[in-house]
Amino acid sequence: MKRLAAHPPAVFGLALLLLLAVAAAAAGMAEGWLGFDAEWLDLSAQMAPPSALHPLGTDEVGRDLLLRLLRGGQISLAVGLVTALVAAFLGTLIGLTAGYLGGPIDALLMRLTDGVIALPLLPLLIVLGAVDPTRLDLPAELFRSELAGLVRIVVIIGLVGWTTVARLVRAATLTVKVQDFVRAAEALGAGPARIMAVHILPNVVSPMIVATTLSVGNIILLESALSFLGLGVQPPLPSWGNMLSAALEQMYSDPALAIWPGTLIFLTVLSFNLVGDGLQELIDPRSGKD
Repeated sequence: MKRLAAHPPAVFGLALLLLLAVAAAAAGMAEGWLGFDAEWLDLSAQMAPPSALHPLGTDEVGRDLLLRLLRGGQISLAVGLVTALVAAFLGTLIGLTAGYLGGPIDALLMRLTDGVIALPLLPLLIVLGAVDPTRLDLPAELFRSELAGLVRIVVIIGLVGWTTVARLVRAATLTVKVQDFVRAAEALGAGPARIMAVHILPNVVSPMIVATTLSVGNIILLESALSFLGLGVQPPLPSWGNMLSAALEQMYSDPALAIWPGTLIFLTVLSFNLVGDGLQELIDPRSGKD
């Protein structure tokens, strides 16, 4: 905490993230205060300017913009964080295994990584998003809920978003595994799993955290692209991504519909980057700072 407090940009980013999270969590309270929810339609107040009833105005069908931003924050932050963690777990597992074991395993895993990187990302996501899960002989009820739709997005993006973390972790592992403390652990009979988990992982976690924090913004943008094509978060469930996509048609008549979700995406990406830089110095065991 002492080292984190000495990094003002990280403190600012953390405070901004907490503010965004608290605001998103307070969506239910805001709905109770205003007397309606984020999906309530008021066709008599379409594209209304800010007022006491609608603090940020309304959208093209009369829904309150503030409430939709708060509810959208819950979805976007959850999708971004969970997907980034899934991708970080996969990338760390693959990069750590490839870097430490080396040989044919390293060659196989890195060729797999190169193959995923070579794939056109957005077309691949479109194809995966268009796959009908009900054709897998699974109960259709499993895929009709809003939660199932969000889990599907997390899985789709997580399956292709681990490559950067894998390459960074592998590069760091190749450097760490030749250090004396790793060789000493091997000489004392420690197995590969223990060496990777106890001795190498803490020393390669910094690039993993930086890559993970940087990926959150990209994940939110990918979710926006999928939502724009009807394959992501489905209306009326809001997310910053599909709100931004829906605002394109009203960009000139009411730019606030695009400015607000775009600004929140920007602030989220900025805050994660600042926190990532601070955490890199905080948890890096090679840092000699007190």
